[in-house]
Amino acid sequence: MSFNISEHLPEDFAPNSRVWIYQSNRIFFMQEALEIEPMLNQFVKDWKSHGTPVKGYANLFFGRFIILMADENATGVGGCSIDSSVRLIKEIEKKFSVSMFDRQMLTFYIKEKVEQLPLSQLNYGIQNNFITPNTLYFDNTILTKKTLENNWITEAKNTWLATKFS
Repeated sequence: MSFNISEHLPEDFAPNSRVWIYQSNRIFFMQEALEIEPMLNQFVKDWKSHGTPVKGYANLFFGRFIILMADENATGVGGCSIDSSVRLIKEIEKKFSVSMFDRQMLTFYIKEKVEQLPLSQLNYGIQNNFITPNTLYFDNTILTKKTLENNWITEAKNTWLATKFS
């Protein structure tokens, strides 16, 4: 599996472009992904901030993560434009019966698969060596294009999880 997501991101967006990552509680089926793609494209096409078009980007990664990006060097993104993106994600949640806002689910790359683990089971996963300091972790707390490219998928020891390993 290739983790080089840079090849899928727009080159003409500034490194400080703002990023939002929404993680589904399950992988989308192929048909669902094919329905989501035009929804994301239409949203980006219509995305505005105070009437001004937002230089935006949206894509589905690994069949589970929806990433939205706005190059605020072109147009600042305000509360109403962020609210419109949240409405889009809530529409996707409803249409496909998924949860996109559960921050208690952690995602790792384990045994060549993208796997989720509830935060409540993290210590169990560490104690039983399912999760090690070198396990790849999808850090959905990142906020910019540059950190998305360099730190979204990183070893657990390089994230807030480092304190969990003795």
